[in-house]
Amino acid sequence: MSWLTRISGGTSVAIAQLKHERMRTVLAVVGLALAVLAATLLASVGTGVVATGQEKFDTSGRDLWITGGTARLTPGAGGVENPVMDSHKLQDTLEARDDIHTASPLAFKTVYVGNSTSEFETFVGVGGPARGKSVQITEGEAISQKDIHYANGTYEGPMLNEVVIDRQTANALNVSVGDTIYIGGTLASARQHEFTIVGISPTYSNFLGAPTVVVPLSELQEVTGTTGGDRSTMISVSLTEGNSPEQVASELEAEYPQYTIRTNQEQFEATLQRQAVVIASGLCLVALAFVAGIALTVNLLLSLVYQQRKQFAAFRALGGSTATLSTVVVAQALILGVLGGILGVALTIPAADLLNVLAAQLVGFEGLVQASDQVLIAGLVLAPVMSVLGSVTAVWRLSRMSPLTHLNA
Repeated sequence: MSWLTRISGGTSVAIAQLKHERMRTVLAVVGLALAVLAATLLASVGTGVVATGQEKFDTSGRDLWITGGTARLTPGAGGVENPVMDSHKLQDTLEARDDIHTASPLAFKTVYVGNSTSEFETFVGVGGPARGKSVQITEGEAISQKDIHYANGTYEGPMLNEVVIDRQTANALNVSVGDTIYIGGTLASARQHEFTIVGISPTYSNFLGAPTVVVPLSELQEVTGTTGGDRSTMISVSLTEGNSPEQVASELEAEYPQYTIRTNQEQFEATLQRQAVVIASGLCLVALAFVAGIALTVNLLLSLVYQQRKQFAAFRALGGSTATLSTVVVAQALILGVLGGILGVALTIPAADLLNVLAAQLVGFEGLVQASDQVLIAGLVLAPVMSVLGSVTAVWRLSRMSPLTHLNA
């Protein structure tokens, strides 16, 4: 028998058997589809997180990021020690350069926030600009003026007492533009500092992945009792047109050796490195989904062989070759794999949309699950590959089958 005839005949038998046992075929296809779905969704989460992070840095409107090391937890008010010293003076020095357009110190503090003086929740307080092209205002308006409370380091200038919050914070506190909230690093401080909500913005909450309240830097320092040292977490820098971020970063590193200066891409890569454990866990989950898919496929095909053992034994007793039976098993595996792959990929897109809705509600990020064309194609290839790998075990079991044993059973 030629190999072409054997393949044609084996495929015909495989199709006939799958049609005869429709329920078993449907369950096998669904099982493979779920294995594919698990792998594609996990891969989509991985690619989505990387793509979203890259997008946030690219759309930030900044070219360089100046940091002074890792922000550390402290027992005092605010909960975070910000490592960049004399932030306002450094800002003025940087903006005096011809190659720098703007330099914006940013401080992040844990603050108490409430819509009354009786109940408070903790949020991320951001000290930084809440105006300009880099900040998107979806409702209301931006904070009216620059940071005037600093007043050349005296902290005696008037406080604007204006705050920009994100939609999650507004919903949690049941407030809107025009309402007042209380903010402070301690409960006592929060009761003494009333702010008017002037705008709603997703900019900082999207960047940090957490609900935020944004006030000018010196006012955050004031309400958290951290005016000494004029500390910030980082300084974001945008360059004037035509200047190379790499070149300016090199010059600033020589001038400020105590700070770490990164381009957008370098800052993004550093962020990924700090999340190495999370990324490794995601990769392990994808690998486990693949291994689980193979194990499921092996079980399915071994079950098919067991259910059809008498038919296979009769075929062998009549002189059929093991090669022909192997062709039938492999053909069944490929058919189930193709159908399972198509169904799994078809389910990936609506499942990704559902997960994106849940992720947006839980963590504030949109588009975290991105089912790219590459992921979908990989899903289509994955199921047949798993099926073929599983069929190898089934073929091995077939080669050891004794026809008389099963015919007499």
